[in-house]
Amino acid sequence: MGARSKARKRAVDLLFEAALRGDDPVTLMATRVGSPDVAPVNDYTITLVEGVCANQARIDELLTEHAEGWTLDRMPAVDLAVLRLGLYEILWADDVPDAVAIDEAVQLAKTLSTDDSPRFVNGVLGRIGGIADRLRASR
Repeated sequence: MGARSKARKRAVDLLFEAALRGDDPVTLMATRVGSPDVAPVNDYTITLVEGVCANQARIDELLTEHAEGWTLDRMPAVDLAVLRLGLYEILWADDVPDAVAIDEAVQLAKTLSTDDSPRFVNGVLGRIGGIADRLRASR
């Protein structure tokens, strides 16, 4: 697993844990950075968590719009964390091609969630990826 893939997994772990605890992900991450009790937090993990949090309102709006038949509250927390991260990379990480962001999110769903989750994540992010250029232009 490459460094960025590991950073993505760590970001999903932090987003998921914060959601379960009802904590702010950036604050949770800050408690981990430099702590001798946990593995070092990669710079890209920090970028991802901060980026998801800074853009969460728009990310959640787009997920609500494109997750046909699903509300955010109904989604498994890990799937929601994966979707938020994938959508952040699609729209705001200019150095990550859309196809890579979608594939990485699908791989995370395969590793971390249910058998149906990879297909769901691929479908939602694929729909958004199809209009990503238009969405990026309207940022």
